[in-house]
Amino acid sequence: MSAARRDSVQSVERAFDLVEALAEGDALGVTELAERTGLVPSTAHRLLATLAKRGYATRSPTSDGYVLGYKVVELANALEHSLARLRAVARPHLESIQDATGESANLTILDGDRVVYVDQVEGSRRMRMFTTVGAAVLAHTTASGKAMLAHGQPGSLAELYSTDGELERLTPRTLTTVDALRKDLERSARRGYAIDNEEHEEGVSCVAAAVFDHTGRPVAAISISAPTARIVHADSNEVGSLLHEHAAEISAGLGHETGEEAEGDGAKPGRPARKSRSSRKSA
Repeated sequence: MSAARRDSVQSVERAFDLVEALAEGDALGVTELAERTGLVPSTAHRLLATLAKRGYATRSPTSDGYVLGYKVVELANALEHSLARLRAVARPHLESIQDATGESANLTILDGDRVVYVDQVEGSRRMRMFTTVGAAVLAHTTASGKAMLAHGQPGSLAELYSTDGELERLTPRTLTTVDALRKDLERSARRGYAIDNEEHEEGVSCVAAAVFDHTGRPVAAISISAPTARIVHADSNEVGSLLHEHAAEISAGLGHETGEEAEGDGAKPGRPARKSRSSRKSA
């Protein structure tokens, strides 16, 4: 169990369970919402009244059920606005990475202990990886997640993960202890990119580099994902250097000045040697 999950507030968890149930679509009555979320009807009714008061839920105009309220749309629009610049700056680089490698190029952000895909340029190879934009996956199992975690604030791992518990395992290669994850993050920070060697899905690997904002905070990561033989069993340093260079240019576009990357849990980011893009081989 993660430290964040362990320290969660039950009433808040229940309220968000209701919001997520409402997000499934149709108007739902109190009894049905209670059944879907495992709450007793009186608790569901009380929480719905609070959500309605704050604008997160409202009565359906065509039934006695509840639907999502205007506040959810307001927050979604605010989030979309904050992501718009990141996408605009990163998109040409994703296209360039895809063109150079033929692999799917991704843009992700970190949300707690999850990585969320916010943009992708699909690969051109016959066998290619595809991830739905908006999908969230466990950060410790992905190169993107590790790339961002490697440059987080000291102590950030302790806030996300319980040091005496096991991290969720998805494949035989998944890192399942905080100590093993920390060592991998230190390696990632030194070389300037992270690798997921079949840690999220067997047969699939990923390489990623962190993107920094004007304050030096890691706000995103760019990555490519492909069958393992085309990345880890090939020249992962070549791919990592390519991603690191593009990530640095995206960071500069967000106002970051070279050399100000945030240190992650005591490790400084690495700087792979830069190569002319015209001399690079496809991954």
